[in-house]
Amino acid sequence: MGGFESTSPLHSWSSILSALEALLIYAGIITYIWRWQHTYPHVWMVLWGIILVSHIVHRDTFRSLGLTLGEARANAQLVLPIALAFYVPLVIFGFARHALALVPLNSHAVFSFLGYAAWCAFQQYLAQSYFHNRLMEAIHNRHLSSLLVGIIFGSAHIPNPILMVATFVAGFIFAEIFARHRNIWPIALAQAVGGLLLAAVSPASLMHNMRVGPGYLFYGLR
Repeated sequence: MGGFESTSPLHSWSSILSALEALLIYAGIITYIWRWQHTYPHVWMVLWGIILVSHIVHRDTFRSLGLTLGEARANAQLVLPIALAFYVPLVIFGFARHALALVPLNSHAVFSFLGYAAWCAFQQYLAQSYFHNRLMEAIHNRHLSSLLVGIIFGSAHIPNPILMVATFVAGFIFAEIFARHRNIWPIALAQAVGGLLLAAVSPASLMHNMRVGPGYLFYGLR
């Protein structure tokens, strides 16, 4: 009886609204990737503004968003072995196929990596801090919400076949870890390293310089 009493109409409506909000933002991001980035290139600021307002309305904290250093160690302890299980074979394959080579570090390489890592952190902020938080408010089954995050993350990379598969799998795994330990930083770092490795060893004819959306379809034609 206690389980039924805890499910109030107000809580049900709150869950529905959280799911609807996430769906609308997802639709906006997909529309931006496929159309608005060319017709209305600054509309991303409107979408992000809505997300920031959502954080205020839902009373999110930096800790609940995974933006502090809290639980970073516990998060990293789960991320690291999984990342190595994927990355070591990629490194071996890359050196065997001469797609990877040891080169001296320089400032350009460092800044390029830091820039890509920042972009990965922003992606994980959207995927975990926003979408997964909203889905966990609407869905009590954490495995199901993690699966939906994987689908959201993967579908944002259509029609790039390599990135679609990689981001779906990574999105699900990262969401499972985030649900246990709220922190996006080790996850973002793992994505940055994995993304660069994957780009280096993947056929250029399929990777298209990691482009998605129309940019993938028209790669090499402009």
